[in-house]
Amino acid sequence: MSHGEKTVVVIPVRNEEHHLGACLDALTAQSRRPDSILLLLNNCSDGSLDIARRARLSYAGMNIVECQLTGSDASAGEARRLACEHAHALAPDGIILTTDADSIVPATWIADNLAEIGRGADCVCGMAIIDRGEHGGYRPRLAFDDMRETFLLNLQDEITAIVDPDPFDPWPRHQQNSGASIAVKAAALRRAGGAPRVASGEDRAMVRHLALVDAKIRHAPEIAVVVSGRLHGRAAGGMAQTIARRARRQDRLTDDMLEPTVDAYRRVITRLRLRGSRLGVTAPDDLATDLLIAPHVLRAALQAPYFGEAWARIQRDSPVLRRRRVAFMDLARETRQAIALRDHLRAALALHRHNPVWADLRHAM
Repeated sequence: MSHGEKTVVVIPVRNEEHHLGACLDALTAQSRRPDSILLLLNNCSDGSLDIARRARLSYAGMNIVECQLTGSDASAGEARRLACEHAHALAPDGIILTTDADSIVPATWIADNLAEIGRGADCVCGMAIIDRGEHGGYRPRLAFDDMRETFLLNLQDEITAIVDPDPFDPWPRHQQNSGASIAVKAAALRRAGGAPRVASGEDRAMVRHLALVDAKIRHAPEIAVVVSGRLHGRAAGGMAQTIARRARRQDRLTDDMLEPTVDAYRRVITRLRLRGSRLGVTAPDDLATDLLIAPHVLRAALQAPYFGEAWARIQRDSPVLRRRRVAFMDLARETRQAIALRDHLRAALALHRHNPVWADLRHAM
């Protein structure tokens, strides 16, 4: 990455007078200061605008956009989408970084993201760490549930990294796609069709869209920001609502990123086989039979311009790859299975490091 590329930090803001000042203080104290900070104030009725204006007096790169979103557009997803559109205008060939108004980024946040982009990434996802100082009385049970889910996610993701490694997202890595810490090349986001138009979950949706066009996505474990642990959020379906709900009672189902370990293993084996079919190394008809789809459906998917798009089509069309959720009551069993499979694959990798044939290890489950 050349030093001439502009960096723009975008922050959607809705009634954040209690957090916005600390957020902006952290951004203006960066070791590598951003060229611009763009605040999109939507439907604010508190003192957020006054805080933003005071910050602009001491930081020339502060851009304030005010808007009133109505109806279905009055959502966190639409606010972030609009903020990213404004960022494109400021830096059409630069780097767009997103965070939240209730986040505090470390002093090297921008520099660390740019370092990952300099190593070849198109998009860098950092971790969002909940501030456990807020509403601490709710934390023990929530922290324990989160630890158990994250442990299984890590196990399943390590299995994926062993079987189908990504040179631009090597292990160790994490599994979060949080709008509190995403950096993306403007050109890559443009290739993906821009920030998606969704009401919530816009951060995960953005990363999914980037994956469809084979963007190089890095989940950097050393990049982390602190986010509020509040129970009353600004976005329907957001983190605050999840925390508040789980504080009252444990959900029946775990995070939707989790699936049974046997399904996760089948999914990554299938993805590896699809790569082989796309390269002409393996027979597509055999894969179509295993996926319970017609051969012409698989061949059509293989003609997609990007592998990510082909993989998304196959996951959509194959009943074998239909996602199932994991219940909290089954979490311990799935974790034991993942540990056994991970250890089995580690041993196989050590024994056959130069030519492991993962399809032959399906009996491991």
